[in-house]
Amino acid sequence: MPRNTRLNRSIAGRVALVTGAQSGMGRATALLFADEGARVAVTDLDRARVDEVVTQIAAAGGTAVGHVLDVSNAEQRRSVVAELARRWGSIDILVNNAGIALETPIDSPDFDARWARTFDVLITAQVLLIRECLPWLEKSDAARIVNIASTEALGATKGMSAYSAAKTGVIGLTRSLAVELGARGITINCICPGPILTGMTAAIPDEAKKEFARRRVALKRYGDPEEVAQMTLSLVLPAASYITGTAIPVDGGLTIKNA
Repeated sequence: MPRNTRLNRSIAGRVALVTGAQSGMGRATALLFADEGARVAVTDLDRARVDEVVTQIAAAGGTAVGHVLDVSNAEQRRSVVAELARRWGSIDILVNNAGIALETPIDSPDFDARWARTFDVLITAQVLLIRECLPWLEKSDAARIVNIASTEALGATKGMSAYSAAKTGVIGLTRSLAVELGARGITINCICPGPILTGMTAAIPDEAKKEFARRRVALKRYGDPEEVAQMTLSLVLPAASYITGTAIPVDGGLTIKNA
């Protein structure tokens, strides 16, 4: 049947690199991309958990490969990108999802180390991985980058200054590179998840989650990782060709609720 539209809403056959993909939002993104026909590089710190995701994708008929990747390690970044390009000959999509959340009270004795580690993982690794993938993204006819920020970049929680500052930096990085890379046909956007049911929030007691959601979230609940993944998918579609430099909250209405 003929179509009246021309923009493509499929990522089938595209090559996607997803960091922090052994659990939570990264895992949900890898699974969703594979369901949509992409060839997915599942990367994270734990080989066994990475392999679990790859096996799950293969069992559903998808295509994936797993790599151990500490995004703050330059040699591992180079190796993973080179192997991915060798295996599939292209990189079309980069999702910078790997994260870390360390408390950083300003007077804590290890503040310096926690600040440095937070920035290494949350923002420095993002820009350096973009640089590593750039030669391949430039060859794609629908190159897409999605950086995961946080609603902590739009507000703040006490004792989390490093996390909040780094996530705010991710928004600035995204906007700046959107301007810089736009002429090359590469779009770059970021997502600001709110309270999501992930490993980072698993330690919070259920009753505390319910109370927080009741008071602060318009939808009165925590989000599911796949709800973030679905927005990520929307931003990496070939049809999303005129969206760049955005910071999109996926937060159940957290940032718009006054009381």
